[in-house]
Amino acid sequence: TIYTMIKEFLLKQAVKRGTKNLPKEQAEMLTTAVEKNPELFSKIAKEIEELKKQGKPEMYAALDVMKKYQKELQAAMTK
Repeated sequence: TIYTMIKEFLLKQAVKRGTKNLPKEQAEMLTTAVEKNPELFSKIAKEIEELKKQGKPEMYAALDVMKKYQKELQAAMTK
């Protein structure tokens, strides 16, 4: 659907902006992982935002959510 196409495009653009300070190899690996499993990364982003709204600093919110999805992230990064 057009909604899915737009969502995937926006997610790819966000990843490109977010990876500009990473080494090229790591940026490519992360971009590929997001392209393979955009739902996972969208879910992670939403949960981080929820924790931030509750007053948790962004870094700690991200670490908490990343720990929660550690196995899924490892699978996405190694495929």
